[in-house]
Amino acid sequence: MTALGFILALLIGLSLGLLGGGGSILTIPILHHVMGYDVKHAIPMSLVIVGITSGVGSIAHWRTGTVRLQTTFAFGVPAIVGAVLGADLGLRVSGELQLTVFGIVMLAASVSMLLSGMRKTPRAETEHRRKALPVITLMGGAVGVLTGFVGVGGGFLYVPALTLLGGLPIKQAVGTSLVLILLSCTAGVARYQGNVALDWKAIALFTAIALIGVALGTRLVRYVSQTALRHAFGVFVLVIGALVLFVGR
Repeated sequence: MTALGFILALLIGLSLGLLGGGGSILTIPILHHVMGYDVKHAIPMSLVIVGITSGVGSIAHWRTGTVRLQTTFAFGVPAIVGAVLGADLGLRVSGELQLTVFGIVMLAASVSMLLSGMRKTPRAETEHRRKALPVITLMGGAVGVLTGFVGVGGGFLYVPALTLLGGLPIKQAVGTSLVLILLSCTAGVARYQGNVALDWKAIALFTAIALIGVALGTRLVRYVSQTALRHAFGVFVLVIGALVLFVGR
Protein backbone atom coordinates (compact mmCIF):
# COMPACT_ATOMS: atom_id res chain seq x y z
CA MET A 1 0.00 0.00 0.00
CA THR A 2 2.92 2.33 0.64
CA ALA A 3 4.13 1.85 -2.94
CA LEU A 4 0.62 2.64 -4.21
CA GLY A 5 0.64 5.82 -2.13
CA PHE A 6 3.82 7.01 -3.80
CA ILE A 7 2.34 6.22 -7.21
CA LEU A 8 -0.72 8.29 -6.31
CA ALA A 9 1.61 11.14 -5.33
CA LEU A 10 2.28 11.41 -9.05
CA LEU A 11 -1.47 11.92 -9.57
CA ILE A 12 -1.40 14.81 -7.11
CA GLY A 13 1.46 16.42 -9.00
CA LEU A 14 -0.22 15.89 -12.37
CA SER A 15 -3.42 17.53 -11.15
CA LEU A 16 -1.46 20.46 -9.75
CA GLY A 17 0.41 20.87 -13.03
CA LEU A 18 -2.72 20.53 -15.16
CA LEU A 19 -5.14 22.54 -13.02
CA GLY A 20 -2.85 24.91 -11.13
CA GLY A 21 -4.25 23.75 -7.79
CA GLY A 22 -6.73 21.52 -6.02
CA GLY A 23 -4.80 18.25 -6.26
CA SER A 24 -3.07 18.63 -2.92
CA ILE A 25 -6.37 18.03 -1.14
CA LEU A 26 -5.86 14.34 -1.96
CA THR A 27 -2.66 14.21 0.11
CA ILE A 28 -4.33 13.35 3.42
CA PRO A 29 -6.59 10.57 2.05
CA ILE A 30 -3.52 8.99 0.42
CA LEU A 31 -1.34 9.31 3.52
CA HIS A 32 -4.05 8.07 5.88
CA HIS A 33 -6.19 5.57 3.96
CA VAL A 34 -3.62 4.25 1.47
CA MET A 35 -0.28 4.53 3.28
CA GLY A 36 -1.68 3.87 6.76
CA TYR A 37 -0.48 6.94 8.67
CA ASP A 38 -2.53 8.02 11.66
CA VAL A 39 -4.53 11.21 11.10
CA LYS A 40 -2.43 13.02 13.68
CA HIS A 41 0.67 12.27 11.60
CA ALA A 42 -0.93 12.59 8.16
CA ILE A 43 -2.03 16.20 8.73
CA PRO A 44 1.39 17.74 9.53
CA MET A 45 2.99 15.54 6.86
CA SER A 46 0.47 16.94 4.39
CA LEU A 47 1.34 20.47 5.46
CA VAL A 48 5.01 19.87 4.63
CA ILE A 49 4.22 18.31 1.24
CA VAL A 50 1.66 20.93 0.23
CA GLY A 51 3.88 23.76 1.46
CA ILE A 52 6.90 22.61 -0.55
CA THR A 53 4.94 21.99 -3.76
CA SER A 54 3.23 25.37 -3.43
CA GLY A 55 6.57 27.05 -2.77
CA VAL A 56 8.09 25.55 -5.91
CA GLY A 57 5.05 26.61 -7.93
CA SER A 58 5.18 30.14 -6.55
CA ILE A 59 8.75 30.65 -7.84
CA ALA A 60 7.60 30.72 -11.47
CA HIS A 61 4.78 33.12 -10.62
CA TRP A 62 7.18 35.39 -8.75
CA ARG A 63 9.48 35.53 -11.77
CA THR A 64 6.60 36.46 -14.08
CA GLY A 65 5.27 39.11 -11.70
CA THR A 66 1.99 37.41 -10.87
CA VAL A 67 2.40 37.64 -7.08
CA ARG A 68 0.77 40.70 -5.48
CA LEU A 69 2.80 41.69 -2.42
CA GLN A 70 0.19 44.02 -0.90
CA THR A 71 -2.50 41.35 -1.05
CA THR A 72 -0.04 38.70 0.15
CA PHE A 73 0.64 40.80 3.23
CA ALA A 74 -3.07 41.43 3.86
CA PHE A 75 -3.81 37.72 3.69
CA GLY A 76 -0.48 36.36 4.89
CA VAL A 77 -0.22 37.80 8.39
CA PRO A 78 -3.65 36.58 9.55
CA ALA A 79 -3.15 33.31 7.63
CA ILE A 80 0.05 32.62 9.59
CA VAL A 81 -1.61 33.43 12.91
CA GLY A 82 -4.66 31.38 11.93
CA ALA A 83 -2.53 28.37 10.91
CA VAL A 84 -0.76 28.35 14.28
CA LEU A 85 -4.09 28.55 16.10
CA GLY A 86 -5.57 25.84 13.87
CA ALA A 87 -2.63 23.53 14.48
CA ASP A 88 -2.84 24.19 18.21
CA LEU A 89 -6.53 23.28 18.12
CA GLY A 90 -5.70 20.18 16.09
CA LEU A 91 -3.35 19.00 18.81
CA ARG A 92 -6.17 19.23 21.36
CA VAL A 93 -9.00 17.40 19.58
CA SER A 94 -9.47 13.86 18.31
CA GLY A 95 -8.21 12.72 14.93
CA GLU A 96 -11.73 11.58 14.10
CA LEU A 97 -13.03 15.14 14.45
CA GLN A 98 -10.25 16.46 12.25
CA LEU A 99 -11.02 13.84 9.60
CA THR A 100 -14.72 14.71 9.73
CA VAL A 101 -13.96 18.38 9.17
CA PHE A 102 -11.57 17.40 6.39
CA GLY A 103 -14.34 15.41 4.68
CA ILE A 104 -16.56 18.49 4.76
CA VAL A 105 -13.71 20.56 3.33
CA MET A 106 -13.30 18.05 0.48
CA LEU A 107 -16.99 18.34 -0.38
CA ALA A 108 -16.72 22.14 -0.36
CA ALA A 109 -13.62 21.98 -2.56
CA SER A 110 -15.37 19.73 -5.07
CA VAL A 111 -18.31 22.12 -5.31
CA SER A 112 -15.87 24.99 -5.85
CA MET A 113 -14.19 23.07 -8.69
CA LEU A 114 -17.50 22.14 -10.31
CA LEU A 115 -18.73 25.72 -10.20
CA SER A 116 -15.43 27.29 -11.27
CA GLY A 117 -16.29 27.10 -14.93
CA MET A 118 -19.46 29.10 -14.32
CA ARG A 119 -17.74 31.96 -12.51
CA LYS A 120 -16.76 35.14 -14.20
CA THR A 121 -14.13 37.23 -12.55
CA PRO A 122 -15.64 40.67 -11.92
CA ARG A 123 -13.97 43.75 -13.16
CA ALA A 124 -12.42 45.17 -10.04
CA GLU A 125 -12.21 48.82 -9.20
CA THR A 126 -9.74 50.30 -6.72
CA GLU A 127 -12.54 51.38 -4.42
CA HIS A 128 -13.93 47.85 -4.42
CA ARG A 129 -10.55 46.41 -3.48
CA ARG A 130 -10.19 48.85 -0.58
CA LYS A 131 -13.59 47.92 0.77
CA ALA A 132 -12.79 44.24 0.41
CA LEU A 133 -9.41 44.44 2.16
CA PRO A 134 -10.73 43.96 5.74
CA VAL A 135 -12.91 41.12 4.50
CA ILE A 136 -10.09 39.26 2.78
CA THR A 137 -7.87 39.84 5.80
CA LEU A 138 -10.43 38.11 8.00
CA MET A 139 -10.81 35.35 5.43
CA GLY A 140 -7.03 34.90 5.37
CA GLY A 141 -7.15 34.15 9.09
CA ALA A 142 -10.08 31.77 8.66
CA VAL A 143 -8.38 29.81 5.86
CA GLY A 144 -5.20 29.74 7.95
CA VAL A 145 -7.10 28.10 10.82
CA LEU A 146 -8.46 25.54 8.37
CA THR A 147 -4.97 24.89 7.01
CA GLY A 148 -3.46 24.23 10.42
CA PHE A 149 -6.42 22.17 11.63
CA VAL A 150 -6.92 19.75 8.72
CA GLY A 151 -3.72 20.09 6.66
CA VAL A 152 -5.10 21.56 3.43
CA GLY A 153 -3.57 24.46 1.54
CA GLY A 154 -6.84 26.31 1.04
CA GLY A 155 -6.20 27.34 -2.54
CA PHE A 156 -9.77 26.49 -3.50
CA LEU A 157 -10.84 29.23 -1.05
CA TYR A 158 -7.99 31.66 -1.61
CA VAL A 159 -8.32 31.92 -5.39
CA PRO A 160 -12.07 32.78 -5.45
CA ALA A 161 -11.57 35.24 -2.58
CA LEU A 162 -8.64 36.95 -4.31
CA THR A 163 -10.58 37.26 -7.58
CA LEU A 164 -14.05 38.06 -6.27
CA LEU A 165 -13.09 40.14 -3.22
CA GLY A 166 -9.55 41.24 -3.94
CA GLY A 167 -10.20 42.00 -7.59
CA LEU A 168 -7.10 40.18 -8.84
CA PRO A 169 -6.86 38.66 -12.33
CA ILE A 170 -6.88 34.88 -12.18
CA LYS A 171 -3.14 34.49 -12.86
CA GLN A 172 -2.25 36.88 -10.03
CA ALA A 173 -4.78 35.18 -7.76
CA VAL A 174 -3.19 31.78 -8.38
CA GLY A 175 0.36 33.09 -7.90
CA THR A 176 -0.53 34.98 -4.73
CA SER A 177 -2.48 31.98 -3.44
CA LEU A 178 0.59 29.73 -3.75
CA VAL A 179 2.66 32.08 -1.59
CA LEU A 180 -0.12 32.23 1.00
CA ILE A 181 -0.33 28.44 1.09
CA LEU A 182 3.43 28.24 1.63
CA LEU A 183 3.25 30.72 4.52
CA SER A 184 0.30 29.09 6.27
CA CYS A 185 1.64 25.54 5.83
CA THR A 186 5.02 26.60 7.24
CA ALA A 187 3.35 28.16 10.26
CA GLY A 188 1.22 25.05 10.84
CA VAL A 189 4.23 22.73 10.63
CA ALA A 190 6.14 24.90 13.09
CA ARG A 191 3.36 24.40 15.63
CA TYR A 192 3.16 20.64 15.09
CA GLN A 193 6.93 20.21 15.16
CA GLY A 194 8.04 18.72 18.45
CA ASN A 195 4.53 17.49 19.23
CA VAL A 196 4.12 14.96 16.41
CA ALA A 197 6.88 12.72 15.02
CA LEU A 198 7.08 13.01 11.22
CA ASP A 199 8.36 10.45 8.72
CA TRP A 200 10.74 12.78 6.87
CA LYS A 201 11.99 10.12 4.45
CA ALA A 202 8.45 9.39 3.28
CA ILE A 203 7.73 13.11 3.07
CA ALA A 204 10.82 13.71 0.92
CA LEU A 205 10.02 10.87 -1.49
CA PHE A 206 6.32 11.76 -1.69
CA THR A 207 7.15 15.40 -2.41
CA ALA A 208 9.78 14.54 -5.01
CA ILE A 209 7.33 12.30 -6.90
CA ALA A 210 4.60 14.95 -6.69
CA LEU A 211 6.98 17.56 -8.13
CA ILE A 212 7.77 15.22 -11.04
CA GLY A 213 4.03 15.04 -11.63
CA VAL A 214 3.80 18.83 -11.55
CA ALA A 215 6.48 19.06 -14.24
CA LEU A 216 4.68 16.50 -16.41
CA GLY A 217 1.30 18.14 -15.89
CA THR A 218 2.69 21.53 -16.85
CA ARG A 219 3.91 20.08 -20.15
CA LEU A 220 0.59 18.34 -20.85
CA VAL A 221 -1.71 21.25 -19.94
CA ARG A 222 -1.85 22.63 -23.49
CA TYR A 223 -3.34 19.36 -24.76
CA VAL A 224 -6.14 19.04 -22.20
CA SER A 225 -9.47 20.86 -21.85
CA GLN A 226 -9.20 22.73 -18.56
CA THR A 227 -12.97 22.96 -18.06
CA ALA A 228 -13.63 19.27 -18.69
CA LEU A 229 -10.67 18.21 -16.56
CA ARG A 230 -11.61 20.47 -13.66
CA HIS A 231 -15.18 19.21 -13.66
CA ALA A 232 -14.06 15.57 -13.83
CA PHE A 233 -11.58 16.12 -11.01
CA GLY A 234 -14.29 17.93 -9.02
CA VAL A 235 -16.53 14.86 -9.26
CA PHE A 236 -13.61 12.65 -8.20
CA VAL A 237 -12.92 14.82 -5.14
CA LEU A 238 -16.65 14.80 -4.34
CA VAL A 239 -16.68 10.99 -4.30
CA ILE A 240 -13.52 10.76 -2.17
CA GLY A 241 -14.87 13.39 0.21
CA ALA A 242 -18.12 11.49 0.62
CA LEU A 243 -16.21 8.28 1.31
CA VAL A 244 -14.04 9.99 3.92
CA LEU A 245 -17.06 11.61 5.59
CA PHE A 246 -19.62 8.83 5.48
CA VAL A 247 -17.77 5.52 5.05
CA GLY A 248 -14.29 5.32 6.48
CA ARG A 249 -12.35 7.09 9.18
